[in-house]
Amino acid sequence: MGPRSYWIGVVSRNHVEQGVSGGFTQLNHGRAGPLERMRPGDGFVYYSPRAEHPFGAPVQAFTAIGRVAAGEIFQADGEDRPFRRRVDYLPASDAPIRPLIDELSFIRSKEHWGAAFRFGFLRVPEHDFAQIAAAMGRDFARDFA
Repeated sequence: MGPRSYWIGVVSRNHVEQGVSGGFTQLNHGRAGPLERMRPGDGFVYYSPRAEHPFGAPVQAFTAIGRVAAGEIFQADGEDRPFRRRVDYLPASDAPIRPLIDELSFIRSKEHWGAAFRFGFLRVPEHDFAQIAAAMGRDFARDFA
């Protein structure tokens, strides 16, 4: 197993709640591609721009954090059969993005910070992930040792 990676999925809060309660992540409208890049033990956090997709109230916060669980990606039942991957979520508080913008290296344009999230899924440096984890009330060293 190679070094651990750290990922952000961009999903509305109501979809985050579904994923957390079901113990899975689903990204980019159920596509398999992003999930195939993740490995068991990787760190994963959700960023929620809005409460509901596409026009819900602004949230602009990190809303769930956990570790990618063992197992392969799978397809959910239902009409669209979206791809999903298991995640072991940790109890955490929401962390608003605005106080973190200046410190997060993956946000290159501090003025147009939302551009960093435009593709719905991104890999981030460990240091940035640790800052997000701390802002959510987690102990990065313990949770992702």
